[in-house]
Amino acid sequence: MERALYGPEGFFVRHAPADHFRTSVHASPLYAGAVAELLRRVDAALGTPDELDFVDMGAGRGELAAGVLAALPADLADRVRVHAVERAGRPPGLDPRVAWLPEPPRGARGLLFANEWLDNVPLDIAVRAPSGEVRLLEVRLRDGAERPGAAPDAQDAEWLRTWWPPAAGGAEFGRAEIGRPRDLAWERAVASLGAGLAVAVDYGHTAATRPAEGTLTGYRDGRQVQPVPDGSCDLTAHVAMDALPGTARTQRDALHALGVSGARPPLSLASTDPAAYVRRLASASEAAELTAPAGLGAFTWLTTPVGPSCAAVLP
Repeated sequence: MERALYGPEGFFVRHAPADHFRTSVHASPLYAGAVAELLRRVDAALGTPDELDFVDMGAGRGELAAGVLAALPADLADRVRVHAVERAGRPPGLDPRVAWLPEPPRGARGLLFANEWLDNVPLDIAVRAPSGEVRLLEVRLRDGAERPGAAPDAQDAEWLRTWWPPAAGGAEFGRAEIGRPRDLAWERAVASLGAGLAVAVDYGHTAATRPAEGTLTGYRDGRQVQPVPDGSCDLTAHVAMDALPGTARTQRDALHALGVSGARPPLSLASTDPAAYVRRLASASEAAELTAPAGLGAFTWLTTPVGPSCAAVLP
């Protein structure tokens, strides 16, 4: 999975994510505007420092970083340092104010935002062999054929016992994603902050809702495909959010708290200012997509404050 996503011929090295799947960032500029509002709140909580950091983890082609810069008021945009963290090369035409880095800067003070990053942190898949033993899944690159391999090491086995136990009623999982690499990745990302707030936005589940057959899948050209780790497709698996430190809420709740609402404008505006009515109606439609309970609104926002000042910036 590591090689398939991030190796020399890896999917994210050779492809722009937006060419293959659509995230909240691509759905509407309202999303970048909401992140900019969250950054403004973090700035206030930190006492409006002379320099404020915005770290975009898993930046893709820099769409969110550029969108946040565009949405900030001029006085804050002049103070903010924007860092796009991505293992692919810097895309042409990106705003020169955006620094392009392979790792988050150390000691940043501000907001670290990871939009659909953790679901692409490589991990192993555990399967239950016919004997009932837990084994690691092996995949043949030529055709995606699968077989049980070696047993997980002690740390991975302990992670499964702690975070992916038998479901209610004692039913054992058929396959499970071993999320320990995501836990460690988030720990490192949070540790890079000197002060501020770290936010992970992703597909997620908790112990009460772990799927018995896991969630690993692939995407190519906007379609779901077999997750063969040959570099030809995105490989993604939902995140065990309860294994990570922080407070979890739905994207719907988070965006509502940041002022994104799908409420339609009053019909009276159509007669007094038709152009404004059309603009606000389009904005409401985009907001409704971002907050739809059965769609993007069901994403999990995990907030992890670093220092006491930012603990309550997102109620």
